[in-house]
Amino acid sequence: MRWWRAAVAVLLLLSAAACTSGNDAAVYGGSFTFVSPGGKFEFAYPPAERGTVNDLSGENLTADGSLALSDYAGEVVVLNFWGSWCGPCRAEVDELETAATALAADGVQFLGINVKDTKGAGADFMASKEVSYPSIYDPAMRTLLSIRGLPTGSIPVTIVIDRQGRVAHIWLQPITDAAAVIETVSAIAAEPV
Repeated sequence: MRWWRAAVAVLLLLSAAACTSGNDAAVYGGSFTFVSPGGKFEFAYPPAERGTVNDLSGENLTADGSLALSDYAGEVVVLNFWGSWCGPCRAEVDELETAATALAADGVQFLGINVKDTKGAGADFMASKEVSYPSIYDPAMRTLLSIRGLPTGSIPVTIVIDRQGRVAHIWLQPITDAAAVIETVSAIAAEPV
């Protein structure tokens, strides 16, 4: 009987160890952990408090091949998690397009991440709205799920990644003012490298 208990204890320990890599940064993709002080929908991170995210990547929504955050290394990247089924996402796209056009000369790249959608619906939406920036197709939301602590029920989500690949700003609400985005992202783009 003692041998049986010891065997069960060893199996339990081994199965618990199998559930973790021992390195949360590898599991979640980087050193960034989102923490939401109650009721806020916008978060700015000073350079000393910024963490990194995983190299988010996936199939290109509207073209052949794949896209990755690392494709834009050294640039400020504005990530926008969206779906064609999402009313607030549909409402914010014109503001995002205005900001993307205005910020392009500053070395800022917008990158959409289409979640919980069909490829056809996402591509049709981008074409009908004449969205100029690319999107990763991620119906399973693995990119969003890889960012530790980020609420998965908050679509749209917009995250600004600085030139060092760190999270600088987050909006957990629709973008309704292109000018405010331009101001915020311009300041991040102007930071010394």
